Amino acid sequence: MPSESRKIAALLLTHPTEAEWEHALKVENILQKKTPSTAFRQARLIHRRLVTLDEEGWKLIAEGEMEVSIQMLLVAAIKHSRLLEDFMRDVYAKQLRRMELALNFHLWDAFWVECVHRDGEIERWSATTKNKLFEVIIRILVEAKYLDSSRKRNMTPPSLHPTVIDFLKRHGESKILSAMKVSK
Repeated sequence: MPSESRKIAALLLTHPTEAEWEHALKVENILQKKTPSTAFRQARLIHRRLVTLDEEGWKLIAEGEMEVSIQMLLVAAIKHSRLLEDFMRDVYAKQLRRMELALNFHLWDAFWVECVHRDGEIERWSATTKNKLFEVIIRILVEAKYLDSSRKRNMTPPSLHPTVIDFLKRHGESKILSAMKVSK
């Protein structure tokens, strides 16, 4: 949700009160959603991701060129989701090194088994949740230009923008930089 995320990042830069937050979503309808409940639900998800960054990160998302904004949104998503970070490192990067240039559901299944070994609690998650998580990760990787489409899932790792690399280095985010800076 790059467009919506840019709007929420811009709103966060104003340090809105709860009333201002609600007004922006409900009255101004900054996310252009049909219902307030949809706007609040999406804003809540985006907010959870964006609060993993500081104001500089929000500014890069809200005001930066689109490539920087999208890559910073991936930074926030990775910081928000250990599962995404592990998937990029343990599946995406390994596939590239093997010169296997597509992702498939079998890779997700194998990754899921590894996750269960690390944290037995996720074994209790439903198959629907497991499948939905895969869909969300694929959608994030498509939006970040790491995959060509959600249907084909061909890997197309972009070169990281120098601004994003600089941000990650200055903030001591070497693990995230490593997860994002994949190459063949």
